[in-house]
Amino acid sequence: MPSVRRLGAIVPSEAVNQATRREWRELGFFYDRDEQAKAWRIVGTAAGLKAFADLVHAYASDPKHDALSEHQHFGPYMYLEIGTCREPEITDHWIAGPRTALGALALEIERTIPELPIGGAVSLRQAFASSAVYDLVLERRAEPFDPAGEDKACW
Repeated sequence: MPSVRRLGAIVPSEAVNQATRREWRELGFFYDRDEQAKAWRIVGTAAGLKAFADLVHAYASDPKHDALSEHQHFGPYMYLEIGTCREPEITDHWIAGPRTALGALALEIERTIPELPIGGAVSLRQAFASSAVYDLVLERRAEPFDPAGEDKACW
């Protein structure tokens, strides 16, 4: 049984929660979209943030992503979306731009990681899409860090 009903709400089963935690760990970082702050948060150790940079780089390096509106979803809930559009943008929907701009974003993330202190956060909006409505914020955590621990919904 994938879920149970409690007081009218559907609650994921422990098997679903375990699968979600496993997917966070395989991804290597945690992400969330903070509606109030209008920001995408990418949270992880240096290796986890590098995994995010690698994901963006892999998307940007693939010629099949040339067409406008091409996109790819990531993570347990699949709402982190990297996509192709004419100009760099960060919205509640996605982090997108031309492949060249996304490649530059991946390099900026990689350059930023060693400079980001443990416990620190950095905004990449200016570096990637200065007029974007949403921000892209990297948050560095110390080892050991469990990305699944940030997701209160799967505990």
